[in-house]
Amino acid sequence: MRYDTGGDLLVAVLRELGIDTVFGIVSVHNLPLVEAVDRELRFVPVRHEASAVNAADAYGRARGGLGCALTSTGTGAGNAAGSLIESLSSGTSVLHITGQVESEFLGSGRGFIHETKDQLGMLTAVSKYAASVPSADSAGRILREAARAALAAPGGPASVEWPIDLQYAAQTDEVTPFAEPVVPTPDEAELAATAALLASAERPVIWAGGGATRARTQLADLLAATGAALLTSNSGRGSVPEDHPQVVGNFATTPAGRALLADADVLITIGTHFRSNETSDYGLKLPEAHIQIDVDAAALGRVYPAKVALHGDAAEVIERLLPHARPAEAGWTARATEVRNEVRATLHDNIGPQAAICDAIRAALPREAVVARDVTIPSSSWGNRLLDMYDPRDNVFPRGGGIGQGLGMGIGAALGRPDAPTVVIAGDGGLAVHLGELLTVAQERPRLTLIVFNDGGYGVLRNMQDAHSDRRSGVDLATPDFELLARACGLPYLRISAAEHADPVISEAVASDGPTLVEVDLAALGPMKNPFTPPVKIPTA
Repeated sequence: MRYDTGGDLLVAVLRELGIDTVFGIVSVHNLPLVEAVDRELRFVPVRHEASAVNAADAYGRARGGLGCALTSTGTGAGNAAGSLIESLSSGTSVLHITGQVESEFLGSGRGFIHETKDQLGMLTAVSKYAASVPSADSAGRILREAARAALAAPGGPASVEWPIDLQYAAQTDEVTPFAEPVVPTPDEAELAATAALLASAERPVIWAGGGATRARTQLADLLAATGAALLTSNSGRGSVPEDHPQVVGNFATTPAGRALLADADVLITIGTHFRSNETSDYGLKLPEAHIQIDVDAAALGRVYPAKVALHGDAAEVIERLLPHARPAEAGWTARATEVRNEVRATLHDNIGPQAAICDAIRAALPREAVVARDVTIPSSSWGNRLLDMYDPRDNVFPRGGGIGQGLGMGIGAALGRPDAPTVVIAGDGGLAVHLGELLTVAQERPRLTLIVFNDGGYGVLRNMQDAHSDRRSGVDLATPDFELLARACGLPYLRISAAEHADPVISEAVASDGPTLVEVDLAALGPMKNPFTPPVKIPTA
């Protein structure tokens, strides 16, 4: 097949991949690509390259597939690197295509505009896959290789740099079949040992991580067969809908969660990597009878020892174990429901007036809706735990912990799922990192409710300094008048300053068919019962 330019070829490949929307910034070094995408698909001109990758990332998460970002070379590719780290950390599938200077000047070091030293090396460091297009007859193959690498479990970003002269050139493309990836399968001895341990379980607990989201049906069957309690990491939320009575959720480090683990006789973990913030810096104790299932061999036994480690696809492994599952002892399943109710009631009480906002969001949203969260106190304290998720595609957040990515993610999710509303939970500090994306919201008009919790700075770090220091450093920030800011951007504005405002304000915003900025005035709303601080150790004298 012949294409007039690289842009025409890119459109054809994106259509093969089911991608109809691309996020990026136009540049002299990606112009043929942007022009073709804008002509044939939908090009969303975000205001920063980092947001392009965040939006593409969340577009893929919300649809259960792949997203695409287009950036420029040099500084543009460098701006994208931080968000590629997020995609790499979370194992989410992003195709990142960046420009490059003309082939004849590559590596010349002469200061050609937008050139940077070893751009491919930089991209390799922050991507699962990285390659350079060397000729006009290889671009299609490389784009497809990159996409397959990004989608292959456990997923991640794939970066392709494309010299501008080769973008303008006529392309020759020959679609060749790829060999299907080899899916690891545990050997029979490992499966037999696991089956025996599972059959002996009287008080089982299952812990679902991000890898469990690819085995939802099998996980639900295992939960029904065993009567186990289900804990989750943040990434595993929604693998089983969180209104299920056996789903304790992302509460492993709470006192009741710890007690449940202490009384369990078998723990089955599925695709969870035991992040430090979800294990109290690895201080959480797990049962010795630990069955670990993961498609990533490096994850097995990396954080906690496993009595049986199964390297394989979660869906296939669970399917083979199901015949050996036995019901839990009398009262254990009821115990799971009791713990579920206890941890939720405790957190609901602890967050004080913010509980009304959590309740209002869940009440206003239909069952299928995206909740994108930035790194901020409401997200870390209750958005990542108490706000029920029913589908993992609805659960969009920065797994690597970087602040400022929430709005870009919300834009991508909202445009990826236009028939469902999207809510973004952000803080004033995080929003300021990419404040320009409000203009993207104003231009694209997604069905997006942006809820900004305004406490005048970085509240999490402020709470840490107030608890451990006699002064504050770098945490108190100037905050805009959000009503004036919304008006300047042409966005509707609503405000919550008391708990009784939450339900009518959020209901109105979510019911809109376009964007709304909702400011939560935390000074007026009132504090939580206990200031939230992250699970980070600070040495004391």
